[in-house]
Amino acid sequence: MLRKMVVALMILICFLLQTTVFGWLDFGGIIPNLMIILTASFGFMRGDREGLVIGFFCGLLCDIFYGDILGFYAMIFMYIGFLNGKFCRIFYPEDIKLPLALIVSSDLTYGLTCYILLFLLQGKFEFISYLTDVMLPEAIYTIVVTLLLYPVILKINSGLEAREKRSAQIFV
Repeated sequence: MLRKMVVALMILICFLLQTTVFGWLDFGGIIPNLMIILTASFGFMRGDREGLVIGFFCGLLCDIFYGDILGFYAMIFMYIGFLNGKFCRIFYPEDIKLPLALIVSSDLTYGLTCYILLFLLQGKFEFISYLTDVMLPEAIYTIVVTLLLYPVILKINSGLEAREKRSAQIFV
């Protein structure tokens, strides 16, 4: 129960930071995607099921406030969380290279999927300009913020796991 409340609070905080604070700290209209960081992080820390669930709620929040079609971002974030969860077996908390690689690939996948489904199907074929003006700057900005945010997410997850382990030992 505590984990669900903490994760819900983290989703809400990341959404609020992304839409308010980083709205003021944008570079050329580009803001980091904190929801991708959160979804991918919990995916590879906790597994595909939790990544899928957290991705759904992160995407649903984006759909409610910014989406034209309810469920569009929820679907994308669910897939991102699920696919990152497949790397749970090779995740080591002390190694930051895998999380950085997965988060940048998740952000680029998100950008590519949004381009294909929102622009390409409408006949807008400016992929190179979208790549250089939106996708790559957002990925770089997201990685910079990941270096600051990921240790916080890791510490919170480790604290929750330690608490769950202590609670489990009481009943054994």
